[in-house]
Amino acid sequence: MAATPPTGPGPSAASAAPAALRGDAPLSGANRRALVAIMLAVALATLDTAIANTALPTIAADLHAAPAASVWIINAYQLAMVATLLPLAALGDIVGHRRIYIAGIALFTLASLGCSLVTTLPMLAAARVLQGLGASAIMSVNTALIRFLYPPHQLGRGLGTNALVVGFSFAVGPTVASMILSLGTWPWLFAVNVPLGVLALVFALPALPHTARGSHGFDPVAAALNVVTFAALIFSLGEAAQRGPTLVVLSAAALTLAFGALLIRREHGHPAPMLPVDLFRRPVFALSAVTAVCSFAAQGLAFVSLPFYFEDVLHRSQVETGFLMTPWPVIVALAAPVAGRLSDRYPPGLLGAIGLAILSAGMAALALLPAHPTVLDIGIRMAICGAGFGFFQSPNLKALMASAPPERSGGASGIVATARLIGQATGAALVALSFGIAGRHGPTLALGAGCVFSGLASVASGLRLFAPSHRAGHAVGSAVSVTVTPGKIAGDGTDAAGSA
Repeated sequence: MAATPPTGPGPSAASAAPAALRGDAPLSGANRRALVAIMLAVALATLDTAIANTALPTIAADLHAAPAASVWIINAYQLAMVATLLPLAALGDIVGHRRIYIAGIALFTLASLGCSLVTTLPMLAAARVLQGLGASAIMSVNTALIRFLYPPHQLGRGLGTNALVVGFSFAVGPTVASMILSLGTWPWLFAVNVPLGVLALVFALPALPHTARGSHGFDPVAAALNVVTFAALIFSLGEAAQRGPTLVVLSAAALTLAFGALLIRREHGHPAPMLPVDLFRRPVFALSAVTAVCSFAAQGLAFVSLPFYFEDVLHRSQVETGFLMTPWPVIVALAAPVAGRLSDRYPPGLLGAIGLAILSAGMAALALLPAHPTVLDIGIRMAICGAGFGFFQSPNLKALMASAPPERSGGASGIVATARLIGQATGAALVALSFGIAGRHGPTLALGAGCVFSGLASVASGLRLFAPSHRAGHAVGSAVSVTVTPGKIAGDGTDAAGSA
């Protein structure tokens, strides 16, 4: 990719490049502020999901909405996110990741204000669609921006920081929701996003880097096909999870397949397709995406089924259930930065295989819990699962991002978020199937399925050791130099992982 001359004050490319490649050179002040902006927005988007899930009964009661209808408070957000992730990632490659990210923060902040002011369920669902669109813009390019803040050989620690923020936000979400609801009404759950969103914008506007842009155009027809494909997919999985009519589920699935085929045909031969089928021809990229889907399906199976097990089988209270669920995300948050740093030294395929094998063992241990487990019995098993999941996440992110060319960072970043959401939605749908098959023992069956999924993910991760350029992060580190100045960034050189 051709280098873009730096603009504005700061060191020249010649002087900055060597500094960027020093072993442990700290981030510049501008890059630190950019990282704060990215992490703050990611935390907001992650927190919002956990907060809304926890407060759903309270919101439904206040708006006089039926429980089944109130689910659209969650579904509207998820549908908007999944349906637009890849189009926004593709647009980021064209107009610049910075613009998409800043627009996402602004829209998310305004939509949060709208959510806090609505008075009916349809109005709240509409505001949640806009909020999901803003969150999609944030999540579609956040890892792409992180890639340009760190030199290639330190990418793992940057992605580890991202995983730490996501894990911590997910862990404290229910607690934050409970604290806000104890002090005020549910609109404050969304209103607190407004000052934090403004703060993120204050950091982002002067500090986020300008990244090199692709020369290809944006295809609105492909974007529309993508929206229908992924919206139908998530709707199908959601209806299956809610045990909806078989005809509706099958119709939505057929719509997914039909529009997905049209999308692939439409983008055949495109230099940078919105659904990056061409990147899946790279073994490391494809195996990393499969690893992500299977591992997040395992996480979804656990996180949806365990609350039912704790409350309906073990007869624990909601507060106790919240504490019993906490060790997993807390350990993920602690393990992720360590795994990120290790991925700068060891192959991500090896680290991911070890972590996911640990996750599989932890899921099996949860499925085999004694009839009357103690808090310690549960806590140790949840901590084992969290350690395994945290050990895989950052190395897998690095492998996926490093195996794509720098100019395709937006598309790769979109696949990261899409794989996560599809995996979680698949896990939720399989929980519903487990309850339909096993009734009261549904959680045990779901945890067994999670053990299988994490085992498959471990195998997929290990296969990367035998794929071309399995040390993608190391190859990139030696072949790509990234020059950062306050306000401009340029990638220079060729991506060894991409050309292998």
